[in-house]
Amino acid sequence: MSSQPFHVIIIGAGIGGLCLAQHLKKANISVEVYERDQSRTSRLQGYRIHINPAGSRALYESLPPRLYEIFLATCGLSGKGFNFMTEQLQELLYIGVADMGIVETNPVDTHKSVSRFTLRQVLLTGLEDMVHFNKAFKRYEETADGRFTVFFEDGTSASCDVLIGADGGNSRVRKQFLPYARRIDTGHWAIQGKTLLTDEVKQLLPRRLFDGPATIIAPHGYGLFIAVQQFQQKPADIEEIAAAIQLHPNLLLSDTTDFVGWGFIARKEKFRHPEAMERMDGTDLKQVVVEMISDWHPHLQRLIGEADPSTILFTPLQSSLPIEHWQTKQVTLIGDAIHSMTPARGIGANTALRDAALLGRNLVAAHQGEQSLTQAIDDYEVKMVKYGFDAVLSSRKALEQSASLEKPLPLAMAKTTFRMLNAIPPLKRRVFQGFGTD
Repeated sequence: MSSQPFHVIIIGAGIGGLCLAQHLKKANISVEVYERDQSRTSRLQGYRIHINPAGSRALYESLPPRLYEIFLATCGLSGKGFNFMTEQLQELLYIGVADMGIVETNPVDTHKSVSRFTLRQVLLTGLEDMVHFNKAFKRYEETADGRFTVFFEDGTSASCDVLIGADGGNSRVRKQFLPYARRIDTGHWAIQGKTLLTDEVKQLLPRRLFDGPATIIAPHGYGLFIAVQQFQQKPADIEEIAAAIQLHPNLLLSDTTDFVGWGFIARKEKFRHPEAMERMDGTDLKQVVVEMISDWHPHLQRLIGEADPSTILFTPLQSSLPIEHWQTKQVTLIGDAIHSMTPARGIGANTALRDAALLGRNLVAAHQGEQSLTQAIDDYEVKMVKYGFDAVLSSRKALEQSASLEKPLPLAMAKTTFRMLNAIPPLKRRVFQGFGTD
């Protein structure tokens, strides 16, 4: 099979779409990305992302060496584990890298933390001529020669041989291509924010939080995720992304400074005034959380109270319904556009990166004449549907398990189990062998 040149259009300049574009560019495959955002600094309210070994390997495979070095340089100080704590900041369970059976000899295979905003700036680097902003996708048409014409809301259009929807949970590409693929309301809401990591805030946090993020397990089914982001090297000090950061004057908490990212989750019926939540600004949303945790440890209340209102977001949590593999065409989907999941396990971004690396690898094989385009996409889809929807179900199960602790007896049993595991290291290592690697 001889090499056949083709042109790829990616709809959406999120983490998965940009990683794929980098992969294709590295292989000299013609690619363009169309993004509805106004500019590369439009998304200022990013949060910390946990990059697991699978996500790190995907970035290593997809990025040119210098860009991967920049990614490593802008990661947070390496976490050594994961914490479970009570709402009074009592330790329930600490899972370290040794408990997971991780031997950190290869930096590519380690766990990492990175700011979402900063990672996006890294992934945009070198793609300046290929990423088109302020281009909202409207629809596509398949032409008589098997190619695609993509139409945008501004009246313009573009043509390609392969169309990839990387446009998030509300994907317009998915709605046209797979109209029966749906997302459902999980019945949970999240309020997320960021607090500047000042010396005063550092004093509020348990020492363990500087070894890794924590999930707070609390009565009423309430949950709080907390993660410290301390940069190894300030993004603004790295030439390749400094210019993008300097474009916006209000990036104090958009990840040029150390911060604490947090996310509060509860069933939506637990919130007061639920009919008004979507209209609330950051100040009001912060007050909602502070009131709901009024009997928690004062340090947690202060952590939330110190958050900058401009960084606070309200998100109704949705999850994709698994579907069977469809008839393969030269249009496909990656990331949240096909397998949107809850944040309960923190694996959504890693799964999107895994998609990007796998699809990129297959398209490179097609470009080199090792298989047809249809074969390349079909192989990707068969594998992605399996691991992608496994991740969706795992994430949804974790969310439901946390919600099941709203009653006193299940909560007490969970705490007892965690404390027992924490007290018996050999049992803890057996239970958590391989935890967090996929």
